[in-house]
Amino acid sequence: MAPARSLLQYVCSIVLLISSVHALKFDLIAQNQHDRKPERCIRNFVAKDTLVVVTAIVGGQKRDGMTVNMNIKDAVGNEYGRGKDIVGEHRQVFTSHADAAFDVCFENLRSGTGRPPADATRHVELDIDIGADAKDWSAIQANEKLKPLEAELRRVEEMIQEIVSEMDYLRSREQKLRDTNESTNTRVKWFGIGTTMLLIGLWGWQIMYLRAYFRSKHLI
Repeated sequence: MAPARSLLQYVCSIVLLISSVHALKFDLIAQNQHDRKPERCIRNFVAKDTLVVVTAIVGGQKRDGMTVNMNIKDAVGNEYGRGKDIVGEHRQVFTSHADAAFDVCFENLRSGTGRPPADATRHVELDIDIGADAKDWSAIQANEKLKPLEAELRRVEEMIQEIVSEMDYLRSREQKLRDTNESTNTRVKWFGIGTTMLLIGLWGWQIMYLRAYFRSKHLI
């Protein structure tokens, strides 16, 4: 029993290690209000009705001459939250409304308070958890009185279900693309056949017209 349990723990640790995503770290350069550059965005794809937790840790402090804003929106126009003048940890939790990519965008604007240097920056650490990773498994384990291994198995099971759902979605997309390709191929084939028949008919009409013309002129 012990070797089997150890093997199970090893498999779970491998799956969790493969699926883990490290936080993204970058610096935001301060911009003037009248010379604003495009926002810096991080894009992820998410399926419909999926839980997403966006955690941003922004360095600096209030009234240091810089204002960091965060905006979360998807490719079909849904907006999931705006954060104004973020300092420290800021968390945004939402459930996706569509199968689409969503962007987490940041901008660092110079404000009227304080005088930051020309190369002033704010450090940002961004962590995005999607699906099973976004759930609070410590609370689930406490509420359902699960053992640590049982909680890990539940987490792995949900992650596998998400992978299966994503594969099904990709399979359906592939089927739609294949149907579109076959339909386009059929239309192009019939268009080619129709064009060829039209050219043959035009060629025959030209021959008949020229023969009639030359006969009327008594040339043949």
